[in-house]
Amino acid sequence: MTFSPCSDQAPAEWITTSDEHWWSLVTLGPPGFPSYARLRFIPDPAHEGQSENEIAGQSDIPSDTAQLRLAVEALLQRPDSPAEGYVLMWDGWGEDEFPEPVLRTARVVLPHREYYLCRVSLADFASGVIEDSWQAKSNRPMPLPSFIWPSDRAWCITKDVDPHWAGVGAEQALIDQLLTEPSLDVVPVETNQKLPFYH
Repeated sequence: MTFSPCSDQAPAEWITTSDEHWWSLVTLGPPGFPSYARLRFIPDPAHEGQSENEIAGQSDIPSDTAQLRLAVEALLQRPDSPAEGYVLMWDGWGEDEFPEPVLRTARVVLPHREYYLCRVSLADFASGVIEDSWQAKSNRPMPLPSFIWPSDRAWCITKDVDPHWAGVGAEQALIDQLLTEPSLDVVPVETNQKLPFYH
């Protein structure tokens, strides 16, 4: 099982039934984790009103997908990590971006966002096998998942279409592991912190 569309939306109910404000939910993820962090795909803006175009596309910055795969690989290092997980894929990428079986599933609905739910092998996601399979079935590159989490919900990575970073919720030990990962730019999220955004 590399990736498999889910007709049963139960695995996503912990997200869809959350009373968290929708913007917090789609940027930092479900509430209740002991710790949160941001995986920065590009550096935070250096000044108010800075355009993301000034930073994005620099040749020395790995792709968002490559960085997300590294983060999942790091989170899978805990001994009891389940092999299986789930992703929510934003429908706003357009139907042409999805394999036909994914489009036939019911959509997972949040305020202002709708998604397709797929079950995935987390190791295959981290290795790039899922991207290859997705492209073989759709003839398009796989869009970045909006949510990805293991079946035991020990962590959740959330990437909305707008921010230049992904939110990560997990126990402190897992966040600490990400913070020390040399290939990733991860910073903790403090309570009531004003989060940075590009103009």
